[in-house]
Amino acid sequence: MMNTYSAKYTKINSGYMGQLVEWPEIVTEGETLEECREMLDDALRQMIAAYRQQEKEIPVGGALFEQIPVEI
Repeated sequence: MMNTYSAKYTKINSGYMGQLVEWPEIVTEGETLEECREMLDDALRQMIAAYRQQEKEIPVGGALFEQIPVEI
């Protein structure tokens, strides 16, 4: 079964922090955005394997994002 997760990237002093919106426990950091993406993908695959081994329910992906404009 194919599933899609939503990644959120934040610029930090040491590079980028990546987190999955639907699975907030999965957080990584990388010096570049590409490195952060690769690490996030690896962390996701490892977490799926761990959840399957423990027979835990894997969170469902497919979050909907919307930007809300506000004047500041």
